[in-house]
Amino acid sequence: MTTAPERIADLYPTRGAAEVLTPRQDPVVWSQPGAAGPFAPSELSDFERDGFFAIEELITPDEVAVYRAELDRLVNDPEMRSNPRSIVEPTTQDVRSVFEVHKISEVFAKLVSDPRVVGRARQILGSDVYVHQSRINVKPGFGASGFYWHSDFETWHSEDGLPRMRTVSVSIALTENYATNGGLMIMPGSHRTFLGCAGETPKDNYKKSLQMQDAGTPSDDALTKLAEAHGIKLFTGKAGSATWFDCNCMHGSGDNITPFPRSNVFIVFNSVENAAEEPFAAPVRRPDYIGARDFTPVK
Repeated sequence: MTTAPERIADLYPTRGAAEVLTPRQDPVVWSQPGAAGPFAPSELSDFERDGFFAIEELITPDEVAVYRAELDRLVNDPEMRSNPRSIVEPTTQDVRSVFEVHKISEVFAKLVSDPRVVGRARQILGSDVYVHQSRINVKPGFGASGFYWHSDFETWHSEDGLPRMRTVSVSIALTENYATNGGLMIMPGSHRTFLGCAGETPKDNYKKSLQMQDAGTPSDDALTKLAEAHGIKLFTGKAGSATWFDCNCMHGSGDNITPFPRSNVFIVFNSVENAAEEPFAAPVRRPDYIGARDFTPVK
């Protein structure tokens, strides 16, 4: 008789009757001190303290041009508009995001396996890694909407089944990030506390949440307390700059009402030792192109 595998304990309860604050149960940097990699020891220390680390030039201007051209090709491809991987801006009907770009584009597949990129992910997570999610984001000028405050891990835990905080993201700018065009905002140090949100997860919640966050949204009171405790850092930088940030950072972005577009490529690396299970607080899994079930290590 075959028995079902034992369910890993839920260390981070969420989507219940009330908000719950849980101290982080996991390391921030999983590798041993002095582990080889692109990050200097002091940079890893800063990442561990703040939950993020910004790099002024991760890729060169020539490389930016290549990736920007590929982004433009994908978002302007008529076939991509009807592809379920594409998220369309509600107000303008423009393509806002395209998911799983490392699977549908050889250009972005090369970026994922670039040692400057995957090497840093391995160094933070202390193991081989796979891509839990990849996407390109386009925030054109004159009205592109932002994304409300949230912890990515809250969603990846509740809806994708990631058991532990052993996941890291990198956002690489393909256009200049000004203080005015809807840039990334993070609360430094917020990664040390997990905010379990109130409310059940609707079936197929992802269809709505990828355009506007609803389930998994922190209360105004909780956000006020976090902001008062940690402050808010707004990221600016030239095209080619990058921000690495922990999966549990409280972050968001504002609308872009300027003429200046903001585009980036976003890659989420998860440890192969933290593979997704069944969702912890949702009735069904999200599609594989949003939360991967292919745990093949990046080479």
